[in-house]
Amino acid sequence: MSTPKPSFYNLAWRWHFYAGLFVAPFMILLAITGIIYLFKPQLDPLMYRDLMVVEAGAQRQSADTLLASVRLAYPQAHVGQYLPPPSAERSAQFVVHDAGRELNVFVDPYSARVLGAQDGKRNLQAIARALHGELMIGTLGDRLVELAAGWGIVLVVSGLYLWWPRGRSGAGVLWPRLTARGRLLWRDLHAVVGFWGSALLLFMLLSGMTWTGLWGKQYAALWNRFPAAMWTEVPVSDQQAGALNTAHRQTVPWALENTPMPVSGAHAEHMGHGQAHSAPAAPQVSLQQVQDLADARGVAPGYSITAPTTAQGVFTVSVFADDPRHDATLHVDQYTGKVLADVRWQDYGTAARATELGVMLHEGRMYGPVHQALILLVCLMILLGALSGLVMWWKRRPQGGLGVPRLRHDLPRWKTAVGVMLVLGVAFPLVGVSMVVMWLIDGVVLRRSRRALTA
Repeated sequence: MSTPKPSFYNLAWRWHFYAGLFVAPFMILLAITGIIYLFKPQLDPLMYRDLMVVEAGAQRQSADTLLASVRLAYPQAHVGQYLPPPSAERSAQFVVHDAGRELNVFVDPYSARVLGAQDGKRNLQAIARALHGELMIGTLGDRLVELAAGWGIVLVVSGLYLWWPRGRSGAGVLWPRLTARGRLLWRDLHAVVGFWGSALLLFMLLSGMTWTGLWGKQYAALWNRFPAAMWTEVPVSDQQAGALNTAHRQTVPWALENTPMPVSGAHAEHMGHGQAHSAPAAPQVSLQQVQDLADARGVAPGYSITAPTTAQGVFTVSVFADDPRHDATLHVDQYTGKVLADVRWQDYGTAARATELGVMLHEGRMYGPVHQALILLVCLMILLGALSGLVMWWKRRPQGGLGVPRLRHDLPRWKTAVGVMLVLGVAFPLVGVSMVVMWLIDGVVLRRSRRALTA
């Protein structure tokens, strides 16, 4: 009697099950928050029209006049950032820190009238962005999102193996059998959507991973390099530009996050480093002068000006452009107005350019409504894939059990699968650690199953 040829299908299915059960809730959350952030250009002026939209006038007030209006309205607050109006019909915006709150304060650029304020961390887009990046729980949330993204890659790889036709017709493989009912229809939707969306999902996962706190930081340290000579002409601090970015607000492009912040030289020459670091900022350059400098240097509209917070700090002009070829980051001495650093697209390395392009493609910014529609379709496919997988599991799970697919006790090692898992585990350390944990847990479950069968 011939021994039946072992099948590796149920081994792949088992790991696909584990990955799917963990990843699906994260994919649903990331897809929903991604859709909200995707339509930020349309939603913001619609939801906050009274704050953001103004009637175009003949003459704009200077940035210093607008700043004076904000300081009059918030006399005890610190003004941290200024966003000039990106177009004639938009208001100016200031980021104000007042009594522990971060406010977005909007000002009519023609009359200098304060239009109102919103909570900088609790408006719809800020919440969506913070949930998308770190679940609004800080470092732990960032690690969980990174872990889910890494396991999402495992999910795609194992899903493609499970989907592979193996001589079957195209029905249920390349297109769903819409005449089917119940679990079979959900299975077809899950498999077909997963296949056609697999390349796009891999791209979304990998491009999103570059922003994570562990893998993304290591990736940036390895690949995101600028010539050292760019920083030899000016004194620099031990602070990096990435400190200007937060979970709910993006200030400098990804490519600049690991670069050092210059020091305002006039102050650095006359005071000790420790005293300069703690002393408050006292800029001798006006906000309007910094804006004029940015405009003269051709910085694209939509930029922000971040004010220095200490005596050695600098003004930072930065635009995180929809088209990364228009990215610009300038550091300006707060005492002399000298541009200490001016970093543009042409200064980025190959990896930084590829990453910035990936991020903008991920966010659906580069090609207008058509690009938005494509990313919306990807998000809807992710939602359908995750929901259909959960429905399939719910329909087949045993009463009172998890429904983990059974594994033949005589199944030999799957060398190809082990190799793939090792590569993914090394490439994504959090996934590798969790794989070891899951392997140990799975081993305990298998031993109990074998004992139950032989009892």
